[in-house]
Amino acid sequence: MLLSPSSPLHILPSCDPPYKLLRDHPSLALLSKCKNIQDLRQVHSQIIKTGLHNTQFALSKLIEFCAISPFGDLNYALLVFRTIQEPNQVIWNTVIRGHSLSSSPILAIEFYIRMILSGVVPNSYTLPFVLKSCAKLAASSEGKQIHAHVLKLGLESDAFVHTSLINMYAQNGELESARLGFDKSYLRDAVSYTALITGYASRGCLDEARKLFDEIPVRDVVSWNAMISGYAQSGRYQEALEVFKETCNENVVPNESTMVTVLSACAHLGCLDLGNWIQSWIEEHGLGNNLHTVNALIDMYSKCGDLNKARELFNSSKQRDVISWNVMIGGYTHMSHYKEALMLFRQMLRSDIEPNDVTFLSILPACAYLGAIDLGKWIHAYIDKNFRTLNNISLWTSLIDMYAKCGNIEAAAQVFDGMNSKNLASWNAMISGLAMHGKTDKALELFSRMISEGFIPDDITFVGVLSACKHAGLLDLGRQYFTSMIQDYKISPKLQHYGCLIDLLGRAGLFDEAEALIGTMGMKPDGAIWTSLLGACRAHGNVELGESYAKNLLELEPENTGAYVLLSNIYAGEGRWTDVARIRTRLNDKGMKKVPGCSSIEVDSVVHEFLVGDKVHPQWKQIYKMLDEIDTLLERSGFVPDTSEVLYDMDEEWKEGSLSHHSEKLAIAFGLISTKPGTTIRIVKNLRVCGNCHSATKLISKIFNREIIARDRNRFHHFKDGSCSCNDYW
Repeated sequence: MLLSPSSPLHILPSCDPPYKLLRDHPSLALLSKCKNIQDLRQVHSQIIKTGLHNTQFALSKLIEFCAISPFGDLNYALLVFRTIQEPNQVIWNTVIRGHSLSSSPILAIEFYIRMILSGVVPNSYTLPFVLKSCAKLAASSEGKQIHAHVLKLGLESDAFVHTSLINMYAQNGELESARLGFDKSYLRDAVSYTALITGYASRGCLDEARKLFDEIPVRDVVSWNAMISGYAQSGRYQEALEVFKETCNENVVPNESTMVTVLSACAHLGCLDLGNWIQSWIEEHGLGNNLHTVNALIDMYSKCGDLNKARELFNSSKQRDVISWNVMIGGYTHMSHYKEALMLFRQMLRSDIEPNDVTFLSILPACAYLGAIDLGKWIHAYIDKNFRTLNNISLWTSLIDMYAKCGNIEAAAQVFDGMNSKNLASWNAMISGLAMHGKTDKALELFSRMISEGFIPDDITFVGVLSACKHAGLLDLGRQYFTSMIQDYKISPKLQHYGCLIDLLGRAGLFDEAEALIGTMGMKPDGAIWTSLLGACRAHGNVELGESYAKNLLELEPENTGAYVLLSNIYAGEGRWTDVARIRTRLNDKGMKKVPGCSSIEVDSVVHEFLVGDKVHPQWKQIYKMLDEIDTLLERSGFVPDTSEVLYDMDEEWKEGSLSHHSEKLAIAFGLISTKPGTTIRIVKNLRVCGNCHSATKLISKIFNREIIARDRNRFHHFKDGSCSCNDYW
């Protein structure tokens, strides 16, 4: 957009009656009492009846109310503006100011150009609003042209104009120009300091910002906010809180902006005590009904783990916007309360609030975790219709992740292939999705394609690649990728990378090599590593090592019942029932219980959950009737239950009974009675699927001619025509 600094500039004479006759006119006094557009129209009619509409003063007041007041209407202001034959300087300034405060600040620059072309001279009130618009739009070129106008009009010494110039250059990232203007100026007030501090802080130059901050002769709340916000935006939340504490010591009264930023820092650091104090302060100072602060409080309490307090604030809020819903839904997701997140999202859809991209970024992980693919598909359709033109790569990446974790890897691939542009996270999500579905070849092919397209893999990429190798038992290839990650890409392995390779070594029975690798890690193994080795000992019948690994696991996680269960199963596999009973007694003495198996299935957009032996579902009688039919058909097919994985030595008949009532069997039975023949059944289980259920599900898929897709704690199993995609390796 080109401006015309050489355009003719002159002031039009005013034709209004004397100011005193207009200032106290009753019709104009009514403007301050307007609370909505209907009131405004009535007052406007009164102004026309009294003939005041023929004066520039009255029209300027009318336009000012429309353009600036929260009860006004900028479009109405423009309608009035168009009726004025020769708007004066004040009216032009007001329209420009209104647009600079609006969501379309570019119109402020356009009206500024029209003002110049009409022959009206800009003044010290015009230019700050135009420069503010340039700052909002990052319009550096236009800002420099307006700077030339400032010099031509001789307004460079005006405090407001000069500070606006510094702010414009600082916000547009031209810190050298901003600093040059600042250093040359003798008008170094708190406003100009704050403008430069904000510029440095926004570019991460916080040491320079702090140096300037310490130089300010008199610091107001805006300058304090600039410093607090700078630290918070750079992720230096502790320092943001330290500066906030300084404000309290200096008796500076914080405002809404201060509190919102500080609450965000509390949320990231989990500072619940400080958050509680801030809420007390907010209520004491009458800001409890301020929507911005209430939203910030909901977000803080959610991320600090106090979901009850967050929901209490949400429910008691007199007004809610989309941010209110987003922070509450996001809080549930953040704390892994996925069912509550879905319930609140459905409640949001029944309200008058339209979800936005942030809403879906919060709810899609909940769909992914619960396997709520029907809701995920609805969200996909909504995004496709309303956000197709929004270039939000994160949104499409979340859809890839959702489809992959809900068992539809083909749909995930369609979303991935349909993306106009991809970032590394998109590739990582697709590679990881293919890996968890056991499609190792495709995952590794995609990794090669990613490299060929110029993307540099990160540590998350290699977690996906090594997981693909782990799920297929490709030890040699896993070793090669592990070495390449370190040597070719200079990525230091993390626990997840070591975990994948150690799992491969353990499954191959190479315990010495696995222990040697642990010795080179430079970090302590986590519970997942010891659990994988313990599971490998069970597969290889290595009791001595199993006892050693179980000891290490329990030292790290004393309340981990899984360690006892795995060790018990190792003993059971060797027929050492005395040791099995000893483990059982220890669990009872400690009051510990095995984590119950829980499986979920979505039918008609409703997620149903089942525990082992569950009889609380409204249709439990029909479900158990179907279970009896399944067991009968399995027996006719020659299926013999494998009872070796039951925790302790009990009667064989009871073992078979408990196995047939595992949570995944209940979910499958419910799926069979609730869906049409031929429909794919998708279930999600919180634990690793047991060998007995795995064998049974393969046969069920053949008997009922159904594809059954099951996600357990480790990976996906696609059961079809009597076989599983994992090739019995999981």
